[in-house]
Amino acid sequence: MNGRVAIITGGANGIGRATAQAFARAGAAVAIWDRHQEAGTVLAETITAAGGQALFQRVDVADAAAVDAAVAALLERWGRIDVLINNAGIIRDAQLVKVKDGQIVARLSDADFDTVIAVNLKGVFTCARAVAPQMIARRWGRIINAASVVGLYGNFGQTNYVAAKAGVIGMTRVWARELGRYGITVNAVAPGFIATDMTQSMPPKVLEAMIARTPVGRAGQPEDVAAAYLFLASEQAGFINGAVLSVDGGLVIGT
Repeated sequence: MNGRVAIITGGANGIGRATAQAFARAGAAVAIWDRHQEAGTVLAETITAAGGQALFQRVDVADAAAVDAAVAALLERWGRIDVLINNAGIIRDAQLVKVKDGQIVARLSDADFDTVIAVNLKGVFTCARAVAPQMIARRWGRIINAASVVGLYGNFGQTNYVAAKAGVIGMTRVWARELGRYGITVNAVAPGFIATDMTQSMPPKVLEAMIARTPVGRAGQPEDVAAAYLFLASEQAGFINGAVLSVDGGLVIGT
């Protein structure tokens, strides 16, 4: 990654944090995009103190104007963007319609549906649209999108999240066709059960069940996904385009 500039969305914590650290160790200048300013600033300072190059930018990926402004500032600072890791994501889980004792007691709200779609799907679109012109001009680029195994196979109580991740997979394949002629590859990574703050908030019984259904016998670590991102961003992955790489320890096989 020497000489490359990489944007990591959702880069302040979890998988994004591990990804920013991995790219910095590999020699990339890293732009950490997140809404969590304190965590992002500390991470950028830590990377810089260790001899890397890092910049924190407070960006809401669902805000197209904010994304465009951040891209302009980044180009002014480093002059190029080579890699975009569309990693930012949120969950707002709920059943479409919840029934108890024969009565409807809850429904997935418009607000929870729209918020998840805005960040997990539209955010991927706004970021890719903002960086693609610069990649086209340089005739080289890597766009890597965070999908999920649930985007491939569905999951109980995640209508909004599954819809977003399935949409990300669809957009990945479209952009692979559209942008490949310019030397830009577009791929997706579909993590399974990864031990992050998001998953640690799940009930212990659910966590235990997920690990039990993963053939390798453990939860994934953020570094496992970061390694997949780093490979797909490398020169060695230059003939991989439009792929969806599952990083799930065999979870789908085990279900």
